[in-house]
Amino acid sequence: MRSLLFPALLLASPALGNDGFGGLSATGLTFGQTDAVAMEEERLFIGIDKVSVDYLFRNTTDQDVTGEVVFPLPPVGVWSGYEAMMNLPEDLTQPDLVGFTATVDGQPVQVTIDRIAVIEEGWDQPNPPSKQYDNPGRDVTADLARFGIPLTLDYMAVREVLMALPEDKRNEVAALGLAEYYEGDAASDIPPDVYGAWAIVTRYHWTQTFPAGKSVTISHSYTNRPPGGLFYWSDPPEDYQTYLKDQYCIDDGTSKAIAKALKNPEGDEFGSYGTAYNISYVLRTANSWAGPIGKFTLTLDKGAPGNVLSLCADGVKKTGPTTFVVEKTDYAPDRDLEVLIVQPMPN
Repeated sequence: MRSLLFPALLLASPALGNDGFGGLSATGLTFGQTDAVAMEEERLFIGIDKVSVDYLFRNTTDQDVTGEVVFPLPPVGVWSGYEAMMNLPEDLTQPDLVGFTATVDGQPVQVTIDRIAVIEEGWDQPNPPSKQYDNPGRDVTADLARFGIPLTLDYMAVREVLMALPEDKRNEVAALGLAEYYEGDAASDIPPDVYGAWAIVTRYHWTQTFPAGKSVTISHSYTNRPPGGLFYWSDPPEDYQTYLKDQYCIDDGTSKAIAKALKNPEGDEFGSYGTAYNISYVLRTANSWAGPIGKFTLTLDKGAPGNVLSLCADGVKKTGPTTFVVEKTDYAPDRDLEVLIVQPMPN
C-alpha cells in the first residue's frame, strides 16, 4: 500500500479598493504530484453563491493508495473583523465559514476541521506576491499558543489578550512580526491599540483510500464568498479599465452589454454604476494528477438574466437564461479561471 499526503488550497483575493468587499477565491480538491491516480472527469459548477464539484478518479496502479485529503480555505486575516463589508459570515468564531460538505461514492464523509495561523509574507507590499496553493505562509500557530493568544477570528478576543501582555512580551510579539502596537494620542483622544498581522487557514480533511485499479467518485460543495463591490463601466473602456478588459477578456460585444446593463435611467450625468463579483478558481492544480483531465465540464450561473458575465475561455455556450457551459476533453489547464459577473443596481 502506498501512502500519499493530498493537500488542497484556496487562494485569497484582495478587495477592490475602498468601495469593495473582500472575500475568498475558490478551487476544488488538489493532490500532491502523483502518477498513481488519474482524474477521469471533473464537473464544476460556479455560481455567485455556491461552488460544487463532482470528480471521477481512478487508481491506475495495482496497489491501493491511501492518504489524507485536505481542503484548506484561503488565509483570512485576523484583522478582517475591523473591515466593513467582508463577504464572510458575521460570526467569524464559527469553525466552518463556508458550509463545506463532501461525499465519496455518494456517501457523506466525516470531515475534520482544524485551523493554523500563518503570516502571509509580502502582503503589505505595493504588489503582494500571489499566494501559492501549497504555501499559505509562515506557520505561527505555536507562537500564538506560547503567548496565550486564541486561535480565532474573533478580533476583539485577540485584541484583549494582546493588550493585556506585559511590555517584554509585547516587544517579543512585535519582533516576531505577529502584531503592531500603537501608543495612541491622548491629545487627540486616540487610545492605544494593536493590530494583529497573522491570518487563519481553516482546513477540512479526511483519510481516503483509492483502491487498486478502481474508480472513486468524490463530490464537494460550499458557499461561494467571492470579493467584489461597486462597479462602473464605460464603453469604450477608459484607460484605467484596461486591466479589467484583459483580466476577464471583455470583448467589444460584452463591453457594450455591460454599459447597457448599467445605464442609469436618470441620465448619464448621474453615472452608470452597478455591483460586480470577481470570482477566481484555481484550475492548474489539476495538473498534479496522472495525465490531463479526461473530461472537463464547467457550468457557470450568472444569477439573473439581466446580469452580464465575462471570462477568458473558448467554446462558451449559453444553455439557459442565466447558465453557460464550457466542455473540454484531455484538458490540461494552462491558466486559472477568472470570472466577472456584473449586475445592475436595483431601481
